[in-house]
Amino acid sequence: MSRARSLLPAGAVLVGLLAAWELAARTGVLASLFSIEDFLVPSPSEIAEALWSDRELLAEDAWVTLREVVLGFGLALAAGLSFAVLIHLSETARRALYPLLVASQTIPIVVLAPVLVVILGFGIGPKLVIVGLICFFPITVNTLDGLRSVDPDLIKMMRTLGAGRLQILRRAEAPSALPYAFSGAKIAVAVAVIGAVFAEFSGSDSGLGHLIEIANSQLLTARAFAAVVVLSAMAIGLFGLLSLLERKVVFWRTG
Repeated sequence: MSRARSLLPAGAVLVGLLAAWELAARTGVLASLFSIEDFLVPSPSEIAEALWSDRELLAEDAWVTLREVVLGFGLALAAGLSFAVLIHLSETARRALYPLLVASQTIPIVVLAPVLVVILGFGIGPKLVIVGLICFFPITVNTLDGLRSVDPDLIKMMRTLGAGRLQILRRAEAPSALPYAFSGAKIAVAVAVIGAVFAEFSGSDSGLGHLIEIANSQLLTARAFAAVVVLSAMAIGLFGLLSLLERKVVFWRTG
C-alpha cells in the first residue's frame, strides 16, 4: 500500500502531461508549434486506438525485438562479468583491456550497425552484437567498481587467516560486487531496447524498429508512436524484473 502511494505523484504528473498533450494535439497547438501537419502529431487517444487496432502486428514485432534484447543482454552479461573478474584479478589484463573497453564506447552505434549488417547479414547475428556492445560497458564497469569496493582491511585480515586469492574473490569481493553488477545490468537492459531498434533500422524485415521505419514512411504516425509505447513498456518491464531479482538475491542490502 505504501509503495502504491509513493507512485501517486509520478502517476499524477503522467496523467497531467497526457491530458495536456491530448488537448494540444486536438486543438492543433502542437502542429502549429512545430509547423507541421496535424496528422503528424497524434494525440494519446489516437495512439491508444492504434495500440488496440494494430495489437496483433505490434505483438508479433514486439516478440522479435524482445528476443533480440534478451539474448543480446544475456551475452553481454556473461561477457561483462567475465571481463570484470579478469581485469580485477590481473593487472596485465587491466592495462591491456581497459583502454580498449573505453575506446569501444567512442564508436557510434549508428555507424557501426550498417557495417555489422554487411558483415553478418540480415539475420539475428548483427542485432545481438549491437545489443551486446551497448550492454557490455555498463555491466563491466559497474561490476569492476564493485569488486574494488571491498574494505582493504578485510582483505588483509582474510590473507592473515590463510585465505587464497580465489577464496577472497568468492567470499568477499563477489558479494560486494553484486549490487554494483545489478545496477549496471539495470542500466544495460534499459538501453538494450534502443540498441535493438538501431539494429533493426539498419537492416531487418521484422521487429518494432522495422515497424516504426515502415510506419513513418507511410505517415502512420499513430502506429509509430504505439510501437514506441510498446518499446518503453518492454524496457520498464525488464528493468522491473531485474529490480525484483535484485531484491531476492541481494537481500542483505535491500531488506
